[in-house]
Amino acid sequence: MTLVGQRDAALERCATGPLVVLTGAGLSTDSGIPDYRGPGAPARMPMTFQEFVSGPAAQQRYWARSHLGWSRMRRAEPNAGHHAVAALGADLVITQNVDGLHEAAGTAALVALHGRIADVICLACRRTTPRAALQQRLEEANPGWTARHASVAVRPDGDVDLDETRDFVVPPCADCGGALKPDVVFFGENVPKPRVERCYAAVEALADTAGTLLVAGSSLTVMSGLRFVRRAAQRAVPVVIVNRGATRGDELASYRVEAGTGDWLPALAALRTPTTA
Repeated sequence: MTLVGQRDAALERCATGPLVVLTGAGLSTDSGIPDYRGPGAPARMPMTFQEFVSGPAAQQRYWARSHLGWSRMRRAEPNAGHHAVAALGADLVITQNVDGLHEAAGTAALVALHGRIADVICLACRRTTPRAALQQRLEEANPGWTARHASVAVRPDGDVDLDETRDFVVPPCADCGGALKPDVVFFGENVPKPRVERCYAAVEALADTAGTLLVAGSSLTVMSGLRFVRRAAQRAVPVVIVNRGATRGDELASYRVEAGTGDWLPALAALRTPTTA
């Protein structure tokens, strides 16, 4: 089948019937947030959970970088792909992204698989607070830091490329004095079980309703997303993958579209709108 034929067949498959959507970092590139593994993306080594909890030095390094990255990421706006996903009327949207852009676009049924970078959790008392409040405390504790490092490059998970962080001051939890961590799932950390179970249930339900699993903008390199594609394939649920570049789930796909999500998803939303209104 030609590339055009594959695109049209995938649109037709997703145009009607129940739909679960799994999104990755490729969906947010048009909002100015770089992805991890897209074509031309440089190799990146994000901090692991084990490294973060190893002590104050690692946490200082993380927050010094994240403080700068968040200053820019929080200004990102949903793009055409996010708005299209919100308009699809999907049974569930599962996102591997932590940028909060699906929420900003108004997506209703959503599981943020890896959490949200806009929230902060204390590792001691487990209280969750808004990132904006911590951002203000970081600004006050580190005057001029943002201006001095305005030129560093942003990474997909909300931090930046910066080596010199020894002078950065990290405030503790305002309630108990414990160490603060963004409320996201780091590499080496497990996705909370209730989130995984909800996603599995939605994917498995597609087998009984002739539905489709759509993967948009994900290389499926990490198991947290790939497992849902594998479960769909096990249940004979058609899988449509739309991504720039190869993915780890390509051999399981019923339809594979080499395209940007910013073009393909609005085309799909235009087809589905009359039947889901």
